[in-house]
This record gives sequence, C-alpha cells and structure tokens, in this order.
Amino acid sequence: MITAKFGPAGNCDAFYASGRKATVEAPAWLKEIGLDAYEFQAGNGLRVSDATLTAIGKQAQEHGIAMSLHTPYFISLSGIDPEKRLKSITYIKDSLYAASLLGADIIVIHTGSAAKISREEALGLAADTLYKTLEEIGDQPIKLGLETMGKINQLGTLEEVIALCKIDPIFCPVVDWGHLNARNVGGLFPDTDAYRRVFHSIGEALGDSYAKDLHCHFSKIEYTPAGEKRHLTFEDSVYGPDFAPLAEVIAKDGLSPRIICESAGTQAEDALAMKNTLKNLI
Repeated sequence: MITAKFGPAGNCDAFYASGRKATVEAPAWLKEIGLDAYEFQAGNGLRVSDATLTAIGKQAQEHGIAMSLHTPYFISLSGIDPEKRLKSITYIKDSLYAASLLGADIIVIHTGSAAKISREEALGLAADTLYKTLEEIGDQPIKLGLETMGKINQLGTLEEVIALCKIDPIFCPVVDWGHLNARNVGGLFPDTDAYRRVFHSIGEALGDSYAKDLHCHFSKIEYTPAGEKRHLTFEDSVYGPDFAPLAEVIAKDGLSPRIICESAGTQAEDALAMKNTLKNLI
C-alpha cells in the first residue's frame, strides 16, 4: 500500500487541454487520473476570493486531495530592508488564512536571499523574522514549511533550513530535491544513499516524524554554475535528478512523503509517473 501522496504544483497543460478552466475543478480531475495531492500556487500573490478558496477546499475534501499552499515569492525572510522584511509577516499571515479556507495543512515559504550579506547574517535575519512571525500568529494547526532553494546566492541549503526549523515545532523543512541538486551544480543524488542521508539529517535534527512525513518538491531542473536556471520535464535526461533511487528509499524505509511535482507544464503527468514508479516497488 502506498502511503506517499503525489500531486502537481498548480494546473498543468493537460488539465486545460481536458476542457477544465478553473482550479475548483482540479480536485475531481486529479482523483480521476489517480493523484491525491495539490499545491495551490500563490507565488505572484493571493489574487482569489475567499469564496473561491473555500469552494476549492470543499472539492479537495470531497475527493481526498491533500492540500498545501505556496506563499508569494516576494516574501523575504532575510531581506536587508527592515520594512520589506517585516512586511513578509503580513504575507505569511494572509497565506495561513487562505490555507485554512483551502483545508491545507502546510504553507511553503522561500527562505530568502544571501546575495548582499553573509550567509550568517542572512540566517540571523531570517530567524528574527520567524520569531516575530510566531508572536503574530500564535497557536494554529497549519505548518510553516521552509523550502530548500536552488540558487547558490539564496538562503536555503538543507543545513540552513534545518537550523531555522529548530526555532519551533511549527516550522518544518520542505525539501526541493531539484533545487538541492541544482545548487550543487548536479550530481548530488546518484544513488539511494545520497537521498537517504537527507532523511537521516532531518530525522536526527528535528525528529523522525519530520523525515517520515516530509513535504517535498520534485522536478528536473536545468542549472548553471550559479545554480537553478529553469524547471524541465521528466523527458530530460541531462540535468536530473533521477526519481528512481528516491522511490527505492521511500519503499524500503516505509516513508510517507507528500511529493509535489513542479515540472514545466507536465507536473500532473510526471507526478503520476512518480507514483507508478513507487507502486511498482511496493
């Protein structure tokens, strides 16, 4: 039995080609094709009504689709402009409200930049933003996921994300396997041991449940010496990473991740390909 869940980040080309036009139709379509997760994309801002978010959430519940929400890209936990950095807290609060309407159990947040300051300074600013966020949001059930990033000048190595997640149990790592591979300029995940080390690091630092139930992103990503350049599809045979060794780790170690596919236009098809790869191992 597969306990991992798979789904797309937003709506793929095939969704629209099937005649669907609105995200409220996505949960039923995803169930129809065999997927069970969906990440709502608010990268460019939350430009949707409460009524629409509520309707999407209702459809997701009816069709057994696990929901998450990607917060706006303009959130900057480590921004050097204090006003802009602290404005990020408002965006996080707005995202949590939207997530509650969607029935999402986690929001995904970019950790920020380290381009103009040292990584230590960036980590300190990000931590300060997160401490202030905790003061604003209080106790609530939705996890705040901190994402590993793909460009070398961005805050967001696995170690940096884990350090920030230690601030409070509400924070959890969101591992983007393609990002980690890209910021390493490729070759980071050649085998099962390489993937397993990531789960081990998370479990050792934060607790086994954070590793076992990891929320993560997977896509093949083109990179340059600076890291991430652009997302590709599973047709790519050059940049990677390869999903097969990760599937083997999930199957052998009894893990239950939620894997959101961020392929360029084929995210649902590629999510289904990952699910089928895992299914063949169990």
